Amino acid sequence: MLARNAIILGAAGRDFHNFNIYFRDNPDYHVVAFTATQIPFIVNRIYPSDLSGYLYPRGIPIYNEDKLLHLIRDHKVQDVFFAYSDVSHEQVMHLASITQAAGATFHLLGPTDTMLSTNKPVVAVVAVRTGAGKSTVSHLVEEVARKLGVKPVVVRHPMPYQRLDAPVRRYETYDDLLKYEATIEEREEFEAYEKEGVIVFAGVDYEAILREAEKESDIIIWDGGNNDWSFYKPNLNIVVVDPLRAGEEDRYYPGETNIRMADIIVVNKVNTASKTDVQKTIEASKRLNPSAEVFKIRSEVKVDRPELVRKKKVVVIEDGPTLTHGGLKTAAGAEAAEHLNATIVDPRESAVGSVAEAYKRYPWIGPVIPSLGYNSSQLKDLETTINTVKCDTVLLGTPADLRRLITISKPVARVHFRAVDEGKPLLTEYLSEKIRRLCE
Repeated sequence: MLARNAIILGAAGRDFHNFNIYFRDNPDYHVVAFTATQIPFIVNRIYPSDLSGYLYPRGIPIYNEDKLLHLIRDHKVQDVFFAYSDVSHEQVMHLASITQAAGATFHLLGPTDTMLSTNKPVVAVVAVRTGAGKSTVSHLVEEVARKLGVKPVVVRHPMPYQRLDAPVRRYETYDDLLKYEATIEEREEFEAYEKEGVIVFAGVDYEAILREAEKESDIIIWDGGNNDWSFYKPNLNIVVVDPLRAGEEDRYYPGETNIRMADIIVVNKVNTASKTDVQKTIEASKRLNPSAEVFKIRSEVKVDRPELVRKKKVVVIEDGPTLTHGGLKTAAGAEAAEHLNATIVDPRESAVGSVAEAYKRYPWIGPVIPSLGYNSSQLKDLETTINTVKCDTVLLGTPADLRRLITISKPVARVHFRAVDEGKPLLTEYLSEKIRRLCE
């Protein structure tokens, strides 16, 4: 039987994993292309031959998603596989309609075909939307593990923005961030673990990563990206929901899938959302998954140098993906500024280059700067924008210390945030007992 021509729709993450697990060395399919969206600078690259396997000696080209219709027709494609996350159900079906109108079949691979198994216990932390607060919950899990004397290793959802030639990347020290040319978006995830001495793995080949993580861990923590589900079969599947976006629990893919698969649901940011929205989020989550236990946590913010922010004029830098495809107007930085009675200076008139383009592409972004820095050009645009704004202080709401990458000409204060139990049942007590049993 002849192989069926296929395209994988992606964003440099789930698409590569699905290929590695399901399509590589699979003679039933010939993947003619990946497409890309959400993440810049992926288009026109090649998924390398040493990762694609013997069926693809020249690798696999990556095109912009807007080429989908032409690719289907030009390559006589029979199957299109959707493989990225944090997309509205409506948008998924628009892509399905384009695919079917061109005569091809539209597919969604599920957990059975894409999750890898391990002999080590796995705790997965995923979410209903980008920016729900997965990182604070992931850190809470690893803190609980370390207090029990259990060695956690974190495996982070892929972010191969710069490097497709490093299938396994191991981060332990700051030198590792330099070695792998980590972008701002990667540093936002890795720097906090580096400071705590927790090893993090990421890369492109997640089976190879898993085998390395098994060697160094008592327990593996899957730190999810966007609202994708885990690449590894979890013993405990934690799903974080965001009451600041109440009503979105069943509107995004695969966020709804995550809630329905959850072992426990963690309602984050209960200290900043209204009681009405918290209750709406709990009710929606229970409707989708009546068997999951629900926990509430606070996302507490702290500014390292509050005297630089209190009653000052500040420009706020927020986590980029939270604002862009996460859809939030502002985030932790703006919240911290408001608590300290600071005046938030609107930076949009000072924006240049890629920062200015981000405001046009994501018009819901409020009077804050998204921390976009996928390459040197974007870093320069970010630096110029920040330094042009007339303010007293630059407040970093992003978890990445931007001073390591760019020169900021004004005083800098940083926002740190952590997860804290709110009411009973206590998430920390539950995690402690669960991890103890998993590691016995």
